Amino acid sequence: MLLQGIFPALTTPFYGDGRVYYRKIEHNTDRYSRTPVAGMVALGSTGEAVMLSDEEKCEVLRVTRENAAPEKVLIAGTGAESAIETLRLTDYAAQLGYDAALVRTPFYYRSQVTGEAGKRAQLTFYRYVADRSPLPVILYSVPPFTAYDLPVDVVAELAEHPNVIGLKESSGDVERVRELVERTKTAKKTFTVTHTFEAATGRMLSSNNGAAEGLLTQIGGVAVQAPAGVRTRTKEVSFQVMVGAAHKLLPSLEVGATSAVLAFASPAPTACFEVYAAWKDHDVPLAALKQERITEAAQKMGAKFGVPGFKYAMDLNGYYGGLCRLPLLPLTADEKGELERLVRDIKN
Repeated sequence: MLLQGIFPALTTPFYGDGRVYYRKIEHNTDRYSRTPVAGMVALGSTGEAVMLSDEEKCEVLRVTRENAAPEKVLIAGTGAESAIETLRLTDYAAQLGYDAALVRTPFYYRSQVTGEAGKRAQLTFYRYVADRSPLPVILYSVPPFTAYDLPVDVVAELAEHPNVIGLKESSGDVERVRELVERTKTAKKTFTVTHTFEAATGRMLSSNNGAAEGLLTQIGGVAVQAPAGVRTRTKEVSFQVMVGAAHKLLPSLEVGATSAVLAFASPAPTACFEVYAAWKDHDVPLAALKQERITEAAQKMGAKFGVPGFKYAMDLNGYYGGLCRLPLLPLTADEKGELERLVRDIKN
């Protein structure tokens, strides 16, 4: 699966009593589908996935899938502390038609899965999952929450696995991104894409739009014909490094990142896309200007306000953010005032 462009990290909306507000997932997913983002990520860190029951996770994935436009790449956060639980949710996401699985590093038994001693555990965990996953696997290193960086040499080794297609790197360290790109550039894979070299999702290719044109593609390892109106070709790409820090988006792209999964794109998808689009067009001054526009807001929202801040910014920008689940608290009046100032000129 081709991973290029901007992917909002979807939030999970709740009623005031803590129940998941599924109708608002429909609202938000429909709105994101009308923006120029490449796709969406459900059940990531911004989605409060660790706060949800297994049943709720499955329902969030289902509702998101049913309301996303077919051309948007759908990535499911399926990582759990055990390989078997990771695969259970990954299997369900595959049944729904998701395009890839985002699998975070296990971290609870920290002394056994981190440092030099933990490298073998992480390698074994990811290989076990990738060997059995019906979806392409994206590694997920998120040290702000796990207090652990997936080592570069582990990533480089896993990049050679035929079912591991990328990494979401959320450290915010541009030099680490550069090293990851350099160490994995020889791990090439071939994907089905559209005739304009955009991602060709399984939902797009399997939709029944009329008589097939006779073009063969691969869905789940099975050769099928693409429907009329969907012309495909193949493209060879290196291991794909996605980044998770919006305030470092442009410098990360400049050192080789292919895309970004951004919490800041949940309230401001178009503002993030404008950075990517200008960089893609080789318009360096415009890209720098667009980056400068979001840098302060993205940095402060991530470092100071967290998920409650991103949700409040969504409320300001026409999406539904609402409350988080406890123990995450809503913003104070002063915090809301500061955040309103930060995003005043960032509308979508």
